[in-house]
Amino acid sequence: MKMEKKAVNTKLVLTGLIIGMFFSSLEQTIVGTAMPTIIGELNGFTIFAWVTTAYLIVSTTVVPIVGKLSDLYGRRSLYLLGTIIFTIGSFLCATATSMEQLIIYRGLQGIGGGMIMPLSQTIIGDIFSAEQRAKWQGVFGALFGLSSVIGPFLGGLIVDHISWHWIFLINVPTGLLSAILIYVGLKHEAIRKAEKVNIDYLGIFTLIPGIVLLLLGLTFGGDKFEWLSLESLLIFGSTLVFIALFIIFERRAVEPILDFKNRVFSTTNILGFLLGLGMFGAIMFVPLFMQGVLGVSPTKAGSTMTPMMIGMILSSIIGGRLLLKFRFRTVLTFGMAFATLGFFLMSTMDGSTTIFTAYSFMAILGIGMGLVMPTLMIAVQNEFPKSQLGSVTAASTFFRSIGGTMGITILNAVMNHNLQQNMDDAVVSQKDPILHEALKALADKTDALFNIMLYPENLKMPAEVSNVLVKTIENAWIEAFSSVFITGIFFVSAGILVALSVGSGRIKRDQETEKVLG
Repeated sequence: MKMEKKAVNTKLVLTGLIIGMFFSSLEQTIVGTAMPTIIGELNGFTIFAWVTTAYLIVSTTVVPIVGKLSDLYGRRSLYLLGTIIFTIGSFLCATATSMEQLIIYRGLQGIGGGMIMPLSQTIIGDIFSAEQRAKWQGVFGALFGLSSVIGPFLGGLIVDHISWHWIFLINVPTGLLSAILIYVGLKHEAIRKAEKVNIDYLGIFTLIPGIVLLLLGLTFGGDKFEWLSLESLLIFGSTLVFIALFIIFERRAVEPILDFKNRVFSTTNILGFLLGLGMFGAIMFVPLFMQGVLGVSPTKAGSTMTPMMIGMILSSIIGGRLLLKFRFRTVLTFGMAFATLGFFLMSTMDGSTTIFTAYSFMAILGIGMGLVMPTLMIAVQNEFPKSQLGSVTAASTFFRSIGGTMGITILNAVMNHNLQQNMDDAVVSQKDPILHEALKALADKTDALFNIMLYPENLKMPAEVSNVLVKTIENAWIEAFSSVFITGIFFVSAGILVALSVGSGRIKRDQETEKVLG
């Protein structure tokens, strides 16, 4: 097997990566900020989590497959295809007239996103040495944070003054520009040549249904059917069968999608999974808390994420430098400790929480995330030759994404369960007959409860009655949000123990790196 050494235009590639990563990460925070408004217009609170979950399910499934294919066939054509699919999906999202349509189009968008993100990280690994990656991954981590700072503000501005549809349309020109730059810049990309290419078809066809069934079971369990019902047992039983088959096939595959023989590879991916479980919960639920409980506008709700992203920017840059002096284990452990502290502080937020207090809590969480996320990618790329970077980089992205997908599903289920329980308790304890009947009628209507928090002035009731009703509903939501962040604490704190077991690896500063792209 040989690798042809070709020259690439590094400046064009970097420019394309910066544009592509900036706007694709911008998309994630804009959607989160605009979600309350989208929910209000499309009337779909009970399924709104699927706007994010559908994207993550599809993109997560695509990630390891495209990573392996890029090792076999190169990055250039796959990146172009992914960008085109993402752009088409974005345009369709802007045309959605129902929550169901938006979910379907987000799934299509997720195919492109699942191709773009791992390939971007892989290309960075291709064109830089091990030591240079520590600096550039920190820069790109800061880029992600910067886009996330601008995203909430821009999302809120668009929602307040134009229309939420435009949060998707901005991806069309930028996506096409990124694709053109990288396609031209990688014109002379090195192509792997082998007598025989081994594609892990059995792994692909067991991984996809395993992931989809697992997420469907977590989403509908306790809602559409009971956890111990026949439907639940069939779904989760089938999930176990497919995952078990996937593991068996991966052990026997010549070119496995995921290979767990390396210790750093295994522990860093578990750590990324745990961080994803909690991280996406914060990004998704904090804007809802700010608008629903504190009553701020979409623009101000989105700005709550800014301190978290500023913390990410600073710690990503600093973390890249720290990796030149300290072991991966040290940086990862401190990062997970900061993230755990951030989740604990967020679990204490209530109706009296000030915006400044929320800012400070989010900044602490951001510091932890900024130390961990780039370090995970740098650590795993440091352990493998460039001929395998597509697979291992995609695997790192995959486990963080699957953690985020499961995290949103689990945390949304936790919130809905606690909200329902809180409302049932409020109905039982309310002695006033008018309030009792009003709460009883609203107890299981999640959309109505959220809209009452957003627009309490729309209640056609005497002020003394409506005030008590709104306060009761608000308290139910506060406790539900708190349960979400408490659950996140368990996920992230477990990551501290995993970080300690990463081993004594560090960047090999004097390592002679394999030149694949020249």
